[in-house]
Amino acid sequence: MTEFHLPIRVYYEDTDVAGLVYHSNYLNFMERCRTEWLRELGFEQTDLKNDHDRIFVVRHTGVDYLKPALFNDLLRVTSEVTKVGRASLDLQQHIYREDTLLCRGDIKLACIAASSLRPSAFPSPLAEALTPSL
Repeated sequence: MTEFHLPIRVYYEDTDVAGLVYHSNYLNFMERCRTEWLRELGFEQTDLKNDHDRIFVVRHTGVDYLKPALFNDLLRVTSEVTKVGRASLDLQQHIYREDTLLCRGDIKLACIAASSLRPSAFPSPLAEALTPSL
């Protein structure tokens, strides 16, 4: 699968007193992009939980903040799968303003059973959708 792109506008609530996007909000933008990417693949996270007892948890984040995003910027947030395991998913995520890279993230997710909070394999339909991602 190629990179998934999501446009996100920076609102006043996303910024600090200097008008710069607050550091933790970059992670929020990446989370929104991952959610919309799954939705684009045909998987709602509520359905994965209710129908398959599966949820995603973030087990690692590595974030490089390169340039600040500002109030009212239109950002392009990307997600790209780099590795699929039986119950894990690694992604590279980037945040751009036009062609300028502002932030990059190395995100590792684990798939767990909602009922036990233990690692669990992806449900078959999701595993099949993720396999051709690489």
